This record gives sequence, C-alpha cells and structure tokens, in this order.
Amino acid sequence: MNRRAPATISPSEITPEAVFHDRRRILAALGATAIAVAGPSASSQAPAASTGRPPRSPPRYTRNTRWSSTEPPTAYEHVTSYNNFYEFGLDKPDPKANAQRFRTDPWSVEIGGEAELSGRFALEDLLAPHALEERIYRLRCVEAWSMVVPWLGLPLGDLLRRFKPTSKAKYVEFTTLLDPKQMPGQRARVLDWPYVEGLRIDEAMHPLALLVVGVYGQWLPNQNGAPLRLIVPWKYGFKSIKSIVRIRFTEKQPQTSWSRSAPDEYGFYANVNPAVHHPRWSQAKERRIGTGLLATRSDTLPFNGYAAEVASLYRGMDLRRHF
Repeated sequence: MNRRAPATISPSEITPEAVFHDRRRILAALGATAIAVAGPSASSQAPAASTGRPPRSPPRYTRNTRWSSTEPPTAYEHVTSYNNFYEFGLDKPDPKANAQRFRTDPWSVEIGGEAELSGRFALEDLLAPHALEERIYRLRCVEAWSMVVPWLGLPLGDLLRRFKPTSKAKYVEFTTLLDPKQMPGQRARVLDWPYVEGLRIDEAMHPLALLVVGVYGQWLPNQNGAPLRLIVPWKYGFKSIKSIVRIRFTEKQPQTSWSRSAPDEYGFYANVNPAVHHPRWSQAKERRIGTGLLATRSDTLPFNGYAAEVASLYRGMDLRRHF
C-alpha cells in the first residue's frame, strides 16, 4: 500500500476521458473478485456510449438484492440528463452539456487525517481488492423530486476500514476536484469551492453508504460524478458528493459546503425528514422524475424509506434541530 505523504491533485494529472473508458485495464485492476456479470435487468437499458471508439467491456459486478429497492428504476435518459452538479452549471441539463470533455483518467484519491495509513492512491489501486455490486437505491433531492437508480459500487465502510481509522476519527470528510478550467461552474461564486461534504463515521460505516463508480451497468458518465462519487440513500442528494479526490478522517465535524453557505436551509445531517420543511417549500411530498409534471405526488418517507435500517443511528437526537 502506498504510504506517501498526502498531496494535492494538480489538474494536469487528470488526462483525457477516452482513457477512462479503457474498461479492460480497470477490470484487470479489479481482478477476479468481481466474479460475475449481472444478468439481464434494468441495467441493460443503458445504451452504449456513442464515442466512435471500439466498444469496451462493461463493468463486472454482482447484484445485491438485500439492499436493493424493488421499485422500477427511473429511465436511463432521466438519470443521466437531469442532474445537480453545480461544478458544471446550475440548471439540471447543464452537467450533461458541459461535462463531456471532463478528464477522469488517471484519477487518484488522497486518504488522510486520523488514520494509521494514508497517502495518495490511484483509483484502480483503491478499488482493486473490492468486488463491485449493483444496488437499486431511491434518491431524494431537496427540490422535492426523486429517482430510483441502479448504482454500481462498493460499500464505503469496506474501503475506509483498510486505512485503520484511529479512535480520534469521529467524522469522514470528502472533497471534490477543484479545476475551474474543466469545471466552468467553479468560475462562479455560487459556493466556496471545492465542494466538501461529510458524514459521521458510524454513518460512513453503515452498509448502505456506497462509493459509486457506475450506473445502469456502465461506468459513470461525467455528469453523474465520474469517476468516483458517494451515495447515501437515506439523506438528501446534496450529501452524495461527486468526483471525489480527497477522503479525510477528522475528529471535528467537517465544515460542509451547503451548510456553510446556507445553514438555515441545509444542515449537516440532511436526513430525509418530511416533518422538516425547506424554508422555501415543503418536503412532505415528492415527484418521481419521468412521471410528468401533472403526476400525483407521493408522500415522502422518513429517511427516504430506509428508516428500518438507519433510524437507530439517530436515537435520542432531535431531528428537527439536527436537520
């Protein structure tokens, strides 16, 4: 394991997207632990990328039914074209329009903070010991829309434990790449860049927390947070940080981007709670993307429907105050 001192990632180290789609090289790094390609499912609806290059092998993965929703997935076209990724623009279609030339290979992630092992690691080396799996998760955003998405990834806790966090590690902080040349949204002062998010360490270790590298049986498109993003399905979508370049174990609660920018609207915990309204709209109802503007809205479920799995993490907390 590389134990070099942590270092920042220069934009010059991120090279053309075309290399990222060299599936064979990444599959070789993943090794024999990814034992099977999932059979036909909603994932097979994802179209192959139209790049003009020879087709590459898709990711190898197993399907995890224990943690998957039985709801039908949202259409691929909606999942990949209706996005919040402010680094590429404020409107939902902007990320798809502006992220196509984003370079995601080679990619490395810095691991640091309160852990016995630290350093900067190539993404392939970070993933290599782990088997990818598909999980169909509900995703709920503060704008009162929702999706059901088949993500490909690995449990966050499995990766974090490799670095042996110390007893001082109470939180985990995540940081997105800072590169205004490639990410035009970072040229505007919408947020204090780079984007930072965080979890309490017991949240990060929960088996539902997923580090994601793919969607619908394919590697992540740039607009969805390639090459590495987080999904925390019981929290609002802004907690699921994209294009991660740094993971740090901390003793103190991280100063996250949205809770720093608008603390009255976006709390650190961001658990889906229909009883806590956004100051400008209610969170009691939600609309599934792809059903049309006139579709009947459904009731928002506490913890986005994952209360049985995660409510115990917050026993005794005032969830109106810790929103």
